[in-house]
Amino acid sequence: MGWTVGVDVGGTFTDFFAAKGDEGLIHVYKTSSTPSNPAEAILNGLDAMCEKFDIPMDQIDRLSHGTTVGTNALIQRTGSRVALVTTKGFRDLLEIGRQTRPHMYDLQIDHPEPLVGREHRIELNERIGAQGESVREPSSEDIDAAVDEVIAADAGACAIGFIFSFRNNVNEQTFAKALRARAPDVAVSVSSEVQPEFREYERLSTTVLNAYLQPVMSRYLETLEAGIAKRAPNASLGINQSNGGLMSVGRSREFPVRTALSGPAAGAVGAAHAARQIGRRNIITLDMGGTSADVALIRDYKVDLAFDRDVAGFPIRMPCVDVETVGAGGGSVAWFDRDGLLKAGPKSAGAYPGPACYGNGGTEPTTTDANLLLGRLSSRGLLDGDMGLDSALSRQVYQPIADELGFTVEKTAQGMLGIVIANMVRTIRMISVERGHDPRDFVLMPFGGAGPLHARGVAVSLGMKEMVVPSAPGIICAQGLLVSDLKEDFVTSRRFALNAGGLTILASALEELNTKAMNWFESEKTPTNGRQVQLVVDARYVGQNFELAVPVATAASLTSRDVPDVPTVRTAFCQAHDQAYGYASETDPIEIVNVRLTASASLHKFEDKASLDGDPGKPQVRDVRPVFFDDETPVETRIFDRAEMRPGQKIAGPAVLEQMDTTTPVYPDDMAEMTPDGHLIITINPEVFA
Repeated sequence: MGWTVGVDVGGTFTDFFAAKGDEGLIHVYKTSSTPSNPAEAILNGLDAMCEKFDIPMDQIDRLSHGTTVGTNALIQRTGSRVALVTTKGFRDLLEIGRQTRPHMYDLQIDHPEPLVGREHRIELNERIGAQGESVREPSSEDIDAAVDEVIAADAGACAIGFIFSFRNNVNEQTFAKALRARAPDVAVSVSSEVQPEFREYERLSTTVLNAYLQPVMSRYLETLEAGIAKRAPNASLGINQSNGGLMSVGRSREFPVRTALSGPAAGAVGAAHAARQIGRRNIITLDMGGTSADVALIRDYKVDLAFDRDVAGFPIRMPCVDVETVGAGGGSVAWFDRDGLLKAGPKSAGAYPGPACYGNGGTEPTTTDANLLLGRLSSRGLLDGDMGLDSALSRQVYQPIADELGFTVEKTAQGMLGIVIANMVRTIRMISVERGHDPRDFVLMPFGGAGPLHARGVAVSLGMKEMVVPSAPGIICAQGLLVSDLKEDFVTSRRFALNAGGLTILASALEELNTKAMNWFESEKTPTNGRQVQLVVDARYVGQNFELAVPVATAASLTSRDVPDVPTVRTAFCQAHDQAYGYASETDPIEIVNVRLTASASLHKFEDKASLDGDPGKPQVRDVRPVFFDDETPVETRIFDRAEMRPGQKIAGPAVLEQMDTTTPVYPDDMAEMTPDGHLIITINPEVFA
């Protein structure tokens, strides 16, 4: 076995996680990101990491990459000019949407401007009926005229979205073929290929986003692929998708919209892997970086998926890791609202100038400054002291707030962190309590550079008695890329009742999708011993507007004989409905509207759980300093270097564990223990919940 490398590009740092499984070797590395050209940081960082740890580049077998190129292009609106070709009469669908407001109680906020101007929305006189029947075939003259308009628009990409093309895509394919023949330099996105399922507006929006990103992502991947091939000629390159799986570079060029939530998805997959190593089946993750915090819920080591998400205000309809985000990070700024109350975030000081303590000219009080004032962060700085922090600057920016409140600077800093924690608690309740899950049945897993610093307050507020801090919290997204499966989702929209006749339709759809999955396995040359397909039906009670995704069968391959009977599917749906809404009827009629098949191929061999060997001894104290925890007076606290800890060692609070990518406070009377895999399990003092 050679080396496998995971690379996650963030706004501030680009993270690397390299592993050689047969020898148990692991290396982590961080370098500054290069937002103007993310590939530069990847290639330069790969050079530096391999030189530092003596990794032969020709022994790298696989490099998996989580990218923010697509996300940033949507946020900054730096994608390509797009032309849209749609059915006659539906030119304005992209703008009409669902006629809902982005914020119910804010009448001033509108939806973002469409990515396709009205002058570049082209109508074609064609029509497919609701059952897939051909109502009107476009004439060759109409097709040529529409192609002329696309060429005249000087567009870099063209989105094609016709009514009911998910039932019959013949007209879409006919037009796409004509366009590609006459304008080979124009990237083409066809809705029946991007996401062939019902809900016209969401399908059209997703197709437009895909077209908008195609030229940008293609140029980026071309640069990256050439650089990787030059350095590591034996490495296969995989790109992370929003559903938590990898796809090939070719598929990434074709469907870049699938990378819109690539980064958070990798973190959730990495957290699920760490949870499996320590045997904690149910996890709530808290990924807190410099600007925001992402939270996700993991049940039975599996990450929940959502099918309708917004990215930069634009709806996307496709499987995505179900992650909620809140504007709470290390750079979140403290400020007074018009009501005179202190608030925290979502405004952030960013990476530069960053918090005041960075010494780069920051003038606003941030979360990081508060942690430094309370002694939870060392003035030695971040990244093992490579990035110094100045507590005098933090005190300087917090003093005016303290004076206005009539508090000490330290009490003000504690109040600021309390607000940040409350914001994150509210977001975790959205993915747990509001969806029928009790947080007390889960373990909190904080990661990211700032997650472990604030996790204890979050856990106590939610009644969670245990926390797990991964071995490399700031690099877990890169680690998640290493353990991700190659994955592809197939879907067909078929509306039918859940009865004996409906099962015949389901069996037919399954055969069709399974054939596509098997062909995909072969085209991607996936290992035969790690293949798996999962059948999921989108079901609802007759009369409901929205459906629930219900898994009903999983195997290496599925045929019509594997379709479960009606009572089995009904029971699975009722359980899902009861979980989501607290109610389920055993007698009301059920209908299925989509049939999905997720194909995955495991590229990572799960290691056997490591075991403890001999007496671990006692961890060595590196320093002692006063730290403020919950009280208004500091406590003399032992400081440990986590890199020097051995599996099996225990540390009773108060303590602070420092490492290259994060800092973990252990509160008084809490207990921290290192697992054989290097993770840290923190048990909270039971008296806190008494």
